Order: sequence, then C-alpha cells, then structure tokens
Amino acid sequence: MNIEKNDFLPVCREDMVKRGWKQLDFLYITGDAYVDHPSFGHAIISRVLENHGYKVGIVALPDWRKIDDFIRMGKPKLAVLVSAGNIDSMVNHYTAAKKRRHDDMYAPGGKAGMRPDRATIVYCNRIREAFGSEMPILIGGVEASLRRFAHYDYWDNKIRRSILFDSRANLLMYGMGEKQIVAIADRLRNGEDVNKINDIAGTCYIVSEYDERNTVIIPSCEECIESKEQYAVACRLQYYEQNPYTGKTLVQKHGNRYLIQNPPMLPLNTNELDDVYALPYVKDYHPMYIKDGGIPAISEVKFSLAANRGCFGSCNFCALAFHQGRIVTSRSDKSLLEEAQEMIKLPDFKGYIHDVGGPTANFRGPACNKQLVSGACKDRQCLYPKPCNNMDISHKKYLNLLRKLRNLEGVKKVFIRSGIRFDYLINDKDDTFFNELCKYHISGQLKVAPEHISDNVLKYMGKPENKVFNKFSDKFYQINKRIGKKQYLVPYLMSSHPGSTLRDAIQLAIYLHEQNINPQQVQDFYPTPGTISTCMFYTEIDPFTMKKVYVPKGAHEKAMQRALLQYKNPDNYKLVYEALNKAGRTDLIGYQSRCLIRPPKGDIISDNPSNTRRNEYGKAVNGKRSISKNKVRAENRSRRVKEKRNKSGVSRNHSR
Repeated sequence: MNIEKNDFLPVCREDMVKRGWKQLDFLYITGDAYVDHPSFGHAIISRVLENHGYKVGIVALPDWRKIDDFIRMGKPKLAVLVSAGNIDSMVNHYTAAKKRRHDDMYAPGGKAGMRPDRATIVYCNRIREAFGSEMPILIGGVEASLRRFAHYDYWDNKIRRSILFDSRANLLMYGMGEKQIVAIADRLRNGEDVNKINDIAGTCYIVSEYDERNTVIIPSCEECIESKEQYAVACRLQYYEQNPYTGKTLVQKHGNRYLIQNPPMLPLNTNELDDVYALPYVKDYHPMYIKDGGIPAISEVKFSLAANRGCFGSCNFCALAFHQGRIVTSRSDKSLLEEAQEMIKLPDFKGYIHDVGGPTANFRGPACNKQLVSGACKDRQCLYPKPCNNMDISHKKYLNLLRKLRNLEGVKKVFIRSGIRFDYLINDKDDTFFNELCKYHISGQLKVAPEHISDNVLKYMGKPENKVFNKFSDKFYQINKRIGKKQYLVPYLMSSHPGSTLRDAIQLAIYLHEQNINPQQVQDFYPTPGTISTCMFYTEIDPFTMKKVYVPKGAHEKAMQRALLQYKNPDNYKLVYEALNKAGRTDLIGYQSRCLIRPPKGDIISDNPSNTRRNEYGKAVNGKRSISKNKVRAENRSRRVKEKRNKSGVSRNHSR
C-alpha cells in the first residue's frame, strides 16, 4: 500500500509493515491522544525527526498498568521518547482545590483517567521494565521541562527532586526541543553512548562529578528541602540563567550526584519556525478515535493560526519564561497565509479563523534589538513595572498580517482569542491597530488578563498598576462607542495569589461592583511547577527581594477570596458575608448602592453609620430585630391611608 504524503505516523505493527519498516528508530510515548497537529508537542517532534530521515512510531495514552502497549511496535533502534503531553499530568488531573477533574480534552471523547498521575515517571519505569536498563530514554515536554530541578510539588506539598532522577531517564530536553532532538538523534545514529552526550544546549543530565568552569552552583535538593530561603535562592538563580546567549551551566546536587542544566537552546529563527510548521501534518486526530467521539482539544486549534512563540511579558505566575523563553519569534506572513489557504479548503471550514496568535497574540518579535544579540535582561522585565525605554512598541507587523488574512477569499472573519497584552497595546502611540482590533477582530467580547486590580497583588504578579488597565478599558469603550459597536471586555481574574490579603480581595470585589462586571469564571491561584509565584506560595518569600510575602494558604480563606469575585452568586453569600465581617467591612453589607450584599434576614443593625444594617425591606432597625414582612406592609399601608385622608380633609368616621 502506498503511503500518502500527509498520512499518520505508525501506531501499530501493521502501520510499520505498510511502510516497509522492520524496526523503528524512535518510539514516542505520549500522555495525549495522537493528534497530528503542530499545536501538539508529539506531532512536532515526530515530524521533525521524520524530516531528518528517522523512523518514528507513536504510542499514545498507553495502558501503564502493563507493558503490552509499550512493546507492540517492538524495540526501537535508537531510543524511546517520553512526554506526559501538552499539560503537566497533575494539572491535567486535578483542580486548584486538588479535586479530581471529570474530563480530559486531550483524551478520546474527553474521558478522564486515561493517563497516570506523574505520567513521565510512570511511563519511563514501564519502558525500563519492557526494554531494560540499556535502552536510552529521552524525556521532554511541559512536565519534564518545568520539573527539571528540585521543585515544589503542590499535590504532595513538598520538595521533590528533579524528574530526571525519579524517571531514570538518560537525558531531559527542556524548552520546545526541535534542535535538541535532532542533535541527539544524529549522535545516537553515529553510535555515541547516550550517557556521554552532555554538551547539547537545552538539555539536562546527571553525573557524579563535573567541570566547575562557567557554572553556577545553586542550593542542593537537600538544602531546598531543609530551608525555604535556600529554595527561594535556587529559584532566583534558575530564572536568571535562562538566557540562551549569556546563561551559564547550572549545577544542583542531589545526594552524591549532580543535576546539570546546560544553557538554553537558541530559539528558532523565523525561517526555522516556518519550516517546522510546513511539515506534512494531517492536522487532525487519528481515525482510531472516531468511534469514541474524537479528541476535544482539536476544536480549539483546528481553525487557528499559531503565529509566534515565547513571551517577554514574564508574569510571575506563568511558566512560559521558564519553558519557551522570553525571546519572541514569529512565523513569516507567507507561512501563515499558506496555512490559512490550506485551512480554507477544508470541508468544515465556515469562513472564520478563530485565532491568530500564540502565548501573547500581539507580540510579533523581540522586545528590543538587544535581545537578538544578548537575550533578555537578567534582572529586569520588559513591561514591569513599566515598559522599558528600549522596547519597540509597534503593531504594524501584526496589523499587516491581519489585513492580509481577512482579505483572503473565503475568509469572513479573523478573530483574536489568545491573550492581548493590554499594557503593551495601550503604550503604542499609533491607534490604528487598536481601532481595527475593535472594528474587525472581536466577536463581541475581548478577553484580557488584568488578573487583579490591587496594586499590592499586581506587584507580586509582575503586572502593571491597575491604572494601566483602567486606561486601556476607557479607551476600548471610547473606540467602540465611536465606531457604533457594543462590545465588552472579559477580564481574566485570579484569586488568592501570593500577596493577596482578604482586604485585597474585597478591593477587587468593590471594583467589579463599581464597574458592573460579573465574571462567570474566575481562577484560584494554582501553584504549578516552574513559576516564581509558586516559589512565593511555598516559601512565603519573594525570591527577588528575599522579603516575606503574605500567602493565603488555608482552604477556607481561599474559598472566601474566590467567593468575593462572584459575590452576586447566592451560593457564595455565606462566604462573602463572613469575609466582610472578618475584614471589618460591614459597611458593604446593606441596601446602599455601594453595598455588595444585603444583610441576612432578621439581622441586627446598630446606630453606627459604618455598621448600620437594614432589614430586608430597607428599614433601619437600630439595634432591634427586623420586623416581619406583613407588619411592614401593614404599617406602610396605614400610613398612606392616613396621609391621603388628612390631605383630603375627610375623617375616618365621615367616610363610613
């Protein structure tokens, strides 16, 4: 049987036979369903290897309870590749409240439970069982990348050692991985011992001794376990050295061995990124999933264009800086237009491109020219606390791309649904993009991420002061009023971030009340591996200043902070009432327009204006119990009758 150019890679022996293969070069084990689309890490890495002449087979969502799925295509010639999937398996399985999720958008039919907790470790142990200790194992993807050092694990509530130790893999590739995997593959093909491949950028390995030249020694795993201060120092040093141009090799001792992180790999340039996205992806899920209802995750990306990588925004709660890096690389207009034209030909394309973006949609290149020579600044951020004077703030390239896309025949509308960095946009002196964004690229609502409005919390998030968002919001509504459109901002908001006190949460609730914003969804802070905010959560220390940080950790306080963001929800009433009382803000309980909630029925109200409460009908009871509804109505009715009679001069007796 002839293999089509855009056919799926082998998933079983029969597929290998069709291609005339007797043995794979690489077996790829992934915790996601097999979706051959460049939004999935396993699709990119396997297609990159295929493009370099390697034979790759995919085993997706294997049954980890036995080795059958791991050996169904035989022993690979060079190595086994392992990834937990597009999301850390623990984040995939559990909510921020540590409750088990009921679905998995990366699994057939959205069914949860088809991959194990800590999937990278479990898969690697099964591979060792299947193929022995001599088989090279290479791990990568988000889970491996963000757990490459000793790290705080929210689910175990403790410091875990590097995933490279627990998985017993030979090499860890962090970051996006295209350059690393090819370099490793070529050396394995040339017969080099995997344990001697220790000089490739963007990789980690374990040794018993190391060369101290050009290295930075960070606190050991044991020191991080014993001291939160040492863990904070380790996180700061890790963050400082994630520069592909100037970063040094990092060394972290684990017991009597050492974890070595080589400096990051250089990001792909535009031509290289174009080449990756031009590979022959099927851009759909494997047909073996049709009977189960397909893979839900494809619907989010099938009619979207990934335009860039990296993010120089560097929010403290986001792991992008630690994974993709702070240097933004974009695909060329030509590459994106060609992909759009292919998309238009699909039978289920309805004329709408759902998104053109990436981690941050309106970043189309490095923050400044300096980043192309020496990378992002070590101890400064590009946008926080205010935009750097060296930053090139322009939307011209992005605007030109959007104009070309919306002028393609067959395209009705081009939307922008990935994040718009509002603090970047509002500082662009040219309003052309802002105007066209509102006019052409919003479907009634624009999602933005102020995350909070308390400047105290925002500084710990690495976000600009709230006045920046207010300025953006005002301008957004001014533009929409001018062009005659009723469109709205939908803010992403986060509760219980390190630094957020109960009063900060109340401040946010007041803001939502004043702005008449009723968020349907809010995110409780989730301490995921690899972020500065997670370091703050665990240590209660800001790793950059080494000063103490207030952290809401108790489940009840976190529930109160979350409830305040949705204070209108009747289910949250008791929590909001308790929070306001606890914070001494009972002035927000009442019937005035500024109040968040009404008092409970039968509540007592004092004479103090700051504590005065009213009964459920708005009548101040000044320390007395609220009177019944019928009595209030009767009194009001009697009063109105008397007033009417007195006014008309007719007595009660005469009227009879």
